[in-house]
Amino acid sequence: MTFLATVRLAAQALLRNRVRSILTMLGIIIGVAAVIVTVGIGVGARNSVQAQIDSLGSNMLIVMPGSLNQGGVRTGNGGASTLTPADGMAIAQLPDVAAVSPEVTSRTQVVANGNNWQTTVTGVAPTFQYIRSWPIASGSFFTQADVDSAAKVAVLGQTVVQNLFPASSPVGQTILIGNVPYTVVGVLSSKGQTGVGQDQDDTVLIPYTASLERMTGQTNVGMLLVSATDPSQTDTVQTEITGLLEQRHRIVAGQPDDFQIRNLQDIAATASQTGNILAVLLAGIASVSLLVGGIGIMNIMLVSVTERTREIGLRMAVGARNSVILRQFLIEATVLATAGGAIGALLGGIATAGVSMTAGWATSIPPASVALAIGFSALVGIFFGYAPARRAAQLNPIEALRFE
Repeated sequence: MTFLATVRLAAQALLRNRVRSILTMLGIIIGVAAVIVTVGIGVGARNSVQAQIDSLGSNMLIVMPGSLNQGGVRTGNGGASTLTPADGMAIAQLPDVAAVSPEVTSRTQVVANGNNWQTTVTGVAPTFQYIRSWPIASGSFFTQADVDSAAKVAVLGQTVVQNLFPASSPVGQTILIGNVPYTVVGVLSSKGQTGVGQDQDDTVLIPYTASLERMTGQTNVGMLLVSATDPSQTDTVQTEITGLLEQRHRIVAGQPDDFQIRNLQDIAATASQTGNILAVLLAGIASVSLLVGGIGIMNIMLVSVTERTREIGLRMAVGARNSVILRQFLIEATVLATAGGAIGALLGGIATAGVSMTAGWATSIPPASVALAIGFSALVGIFFGYAPARRAAQLNPIEALRFE
């Protein structure tokens, strides 16, 4: 008997008991659907976290002020205020650093075009645009010459534009920041919200020198944004920056640093690792359903062998080999599991889309995961179907024909 003929017989045997076949597949269907939903949510969450990290900047490290100890009282992070533009220039000379931008942030009211809006005014360098991977929607970014002269120029985020210039282009117009007029030279493209809900577009960018001179009146900057030449170099750059700033700030061995460095790649790796652990746990729980489904298949196949004992004996009597009987029952078990896996994958995809629509979660189902889930279902059918198939193949034809 050919393989196709064996498959046809197996399909006919399953269709004779449609309800029982569907109920047998139910465990596999639930298990695979649960796995697909788990993978979809897990991969979607991981991609979302990575996208949020990428939106913050290109291979970025953030150098922030550390803590001071004043009379036994620790000020907490940010209390040191020891970072300067000169520190940024020194960091920019490191071999694995692509760009550096100081950042000076203030919260103030901005007035223009008969409207006003309270927003974040951030003093930066032209390299900020490269570090944050933030393209210009219209106009241009200010230049290094503007920084050197502390020019009164500004680049607006989309939220600020919508509130100050709802019906006109802001490029070339004047805004008042702390009663000081600034000329708008460009508008940033939309960035959207961060993972914690902060509107990145609610910002006005000006040269950091202008911010230091006209807004804060200080010589220290709030932080330094550093971009490594390659993601694989971020750890190396972090070590280099630590050594350089310890030398510049005259920090001796054993003393705490007056700065801290945040590596966004480490944050992304931690978030990804957490998501992977959760996905593995949920997948383990879902795998229990596959195990139960496999046991259900084995149980039903054993019942089927008992019900069809006379049929098996008759087929053996007319010349069917043991291998043909084994193959038929093994194919039946595999078809049950594979069909259950395919239906489960379809239902899992629908459920994942439903979760994304109702809860607003980011989801993503890799095609390889679907193929793997269906393939694993087939293996479950083969594994749990072998014992019943072997039992059918080893029946004695004479005793099988006498079976009532």
